[in-house]
Amino acid sequence: MEKQSVIFRDLGQMDYQSAWDYQEKLLQENVKIKSDLRSMKLEVDSQQSSVSNGFPTPHSPLATHHYLLFVEHPAVYTLGKSGNKDNVLIGDAEMKQKNIQFFNTNRGGDITFHGPDQVVGYPILDLENFYTDIGRYLRNLEEVIILTMAEYGIKGDRSAGETGVWIDPGVPGRERKICAIGVRCSRWITMHGFAFNVNTDLSYFNYIIPCGITNKQVTSLEKELGRKVDMQEVKEKIKRNFERVFNAELKGNMVM
Repeated sequence: MEKQSVIFRDLGQMDYQSAWDYQEKLLQENVKIKSDLRSMKLEVDSQQSSVSNGFPTPHSPLATHHYLLFVEHPAVYTLGKSGNKDNVLIGDAEMKQKNIQFFNTNRGGDITFHGPDQVVGYPILDLENFYTDIGRYLRNLEEVIILTMAEYGIKGDRSAGETGVWIDPGVPGRERKICAIGVRCSRWITMHGFAFNVNTDLSYFNYIIPCGITNKQVTSLEKELGRKVDMQEVKEKIKRNFERVFNAELKGNMVM
């Protein structure tokens, strides 16, 4: 299959609402393109059924655009559309005191944390150009992180029935999550994505039940390796593995 071209943009440090609005803008632009393409196809089909003079029919240069966005958010808890607010263990006043924001979101999944020194990846992909299978898409996002962890000598794994990337998921008392994943898909166009703990301050997870899963730990690359990890190095590895898993070519290295 031909490689898909994906526009890469590193948004740097950006508040959650601004990044969400930007994702939504890109998604809606693609939705409009798909709607226009369908309208033009109906028009062409109508012309073809009524005209048989052999002249060329109109064609559209329009095409949807794929994006991969990287961002680091200030401290924020986000709750998925089917999540349970009871999994937030502190009140609004304490969150404000600790300078932590909170958002109800339209992604899947439950409660999670985003913060500095965490690589958050937001792919905006038209899955009709890849495959129309959300389960496969989620497994491929996991695979990108699993391959990246392997480059640091850490075995990432999946936990049955629990989206995300884990370490020792089958060892009771040792299970620890290193990457949360939650997505939204509209007209087969994705948004939201993954949050990979690199040098993340894990104390923020003490105030929530991460992903609504009790009695399991959260970890980071720093904690597993016993040292700080260069964020740019991690980003480059994720980009290469994203290209490999999704048979894609990332274009540009724009920092906004």
